[in-house]
Amino acid sequence: MQSANWQALLKLDAKISVAPMMDWTDRHDRFFLRLISARARLYTEMVTTGAVIHGDREHLLGFDAAEHPIAVQLGGSEPEALAEAARIAEDFGYDEINLNVGCPSDRVQSGAFGACLMREPALVAECVAAMRKAVAVPVTVKCRIGVDDQDPDIALPELATRVADAGCETLIVHARKAWLEGLSPKENRDVPPLEYERAYALKQAMPDTEIIINGGILTLDEAEAHLAHVDGVMLGRAAYQTPYVLAEVDRRFYGATTPVPSRHEILERFLPYVEEQLARGVHLHAMSRHILGLFQGMPGARAYRRHISENAPRKDAGADVIRDAMAFVPREVELA
Repeated sequence: MQSANWQALLKLDAKISVAPMMDWTDRHDRFFLRLISARARLYTEMVTTGAVIHGDREHLLGFDAAEHPIAVQLGGSEPEALAEAARIAEDFGYDEINLNVGCPSDRVQSGAFGACLMREPALVAECVAAMRKAVAVPVTVKCRIGVDDQDPDIALPELATRVADAGCETLIVHARKAWLEGLSPKENRDVPPLEYERAYALKQAMPDTEIIINGGILTLDEAEAHLAHVDGVMLGRAAYQTPYVLAEVDRRFYGATTPVPSRHEILERFLPYVEEQLARGVHLHAMSRHILGLFQGMPGARAYRRHISENAPRKDAGADVIRDAMAFVPREVELA
């Protein structure tokens, strides 16, 4: 399905989305998550402009048509390079181009992009304007509320205003600071306190800008509470580590009337994809690692995870590893 068919749905689909997560939200994970929710918006891992322009584009940007609506997240700080990368991504069929202004990893710091750009709102606006000029699909920004000793009362509204003036209609706010000095990337995901009220205030101050909140949101009840204040909620680790949290998204937030798939049904739909990818030379572990949390909290879940973890890394591992693992959680247990 081409991206043009999804443009009318993008605003609706922004209610619930799954965050771009390095080493996690690759194409196999996204296909799997799409089997759980047909409507949540999915994001790629961050890809840098240099990789997109000079690297293996099919490997970096390729995706299955079933993944729509899907957004690509770009990392970079040079307007011309971002514009070129955005054009390439649009040609691949992506429904949205997202600019990373929030990642605090050493990699992005050395490249002077990601969260570093919170200090350069004028440059971010220039980047957005260049991408908006280059593509027809929406250009969005994902940011923090500030970095290091910045005052979020100043840094966040200034960035938001500048990118909105440049043509960005959607801002995704990870509602905590990034500390580039003194905290590791892992610590930056947990240690700085969450300040959701700053995203709420931003929405009140900028009613015409779509504001999506991100950070520490674990349940759909929490998501619904946030939606009283902002336009959308982005789930991160909860959607990866306990993916079945997405199962009620379509009915609860989009009015879908289709039955909620069981965990076994989801895996049965995933298996043909697994077999197709195995035939193309993809290793089972590259796909099976994303499904470990599906039965989280259920009797037999530990044995299910152990079977996959111990057997999927084998060179000759096939789809039967998943089938055999499913037997550790009987259907009647799930339906009870």
